[in-house]
Amino acid sequence: MEGENAEEGLEEKNEAEKSGEDIEDAGAGTLEGEDAGGQADLLEFINAGSAEGKVRIIMDDRERGSGIRQKLEARGAEVRQVVLNAGDFILSDRIAVERKTRTDFENSIIDGRLFEQASRLGAQFAKPILVVEGESFEGRINRNALLGAIASLMLDHNLQIFFTLDSERTAELLFAFAKREQLAEKRPLRLRGDKRASTMAQQQQLIVEGLPNVGPQFARALLEKFGTVEKVMKANEKQLMKVKRMGQGKARLIRKILTEPWKKEGEPDRPTS
Repeated sequence: MEGENAEEGLEEKNEAEKSGEDIEDAGAGTLEGEDAGGQADLLEFINAGSAEGKVRIIMDDRERGSGIRQKLEARGAEVRQVVLNAGDFILSDRIAVERKTRTDFENSIIDGRLFEQASRLGAQFAKPILVVEGESFEGRINRNALLGAIASLMLDHNLQIFFTLDSERTAELLFAFAKREQLAEKRPLRLRGDKRASTMAQQQQLIVEGLPNVGPQFARALLEKFGTVEKVMKANEKQLMKVKRMGQGKARLIRKILTEPWKKEGEPDRPTS
């Protein structure tokens, strides 16, 4: 049964990627499909972390059928599922992990998805990791092409690549990394990584990414539409909705975040939707 669920989750994730659906637009940061209340719960989960001496891991909701969540929790980790715009597991402010079965690894090399995912992961996290899970490759691509892809991922995209036999070993690896980062290194857990922008365009994009449910691709679309960060921030609800896949709910939430009066820490907050 676990295998069937994992396959369904993988197909769902792949279809979203192939269709061009930006995962960030599907509600990044929303706890297991919940609304603004779920977001508050997620932020509380993120901020509690190492103060309680517990390992906490954020997992992409499309990994729910892999069985890894249960294996992580059996080791003592607390896990929350969200829809992520990059990676399958976030372990700290600098480490995010993309997990592939060996079959999907081959498929994503063939259709080019893997390199797009690697770019997105590397753009947001300083230490991106790829875990390839399974006993053997199916041989759909020849050895030279496979080695070339691995070399490109490591040298061009700065990914560290680990190979595991099964989901048990994958969970073991994830827990070890998260434990070291959070408990030994005292690094925080973040939905967005700590990678610093180096160019003006990157700095502008990062500012726009700070808006609710806006990730790299959507931030670029907003900047292409309006031209400057200032114009993005001043755009009204109707203007925002002219950007492709910008629904009324998201546009309204962005305007609410930008215009709602700021309150000091500890004061009762108003709901964001």
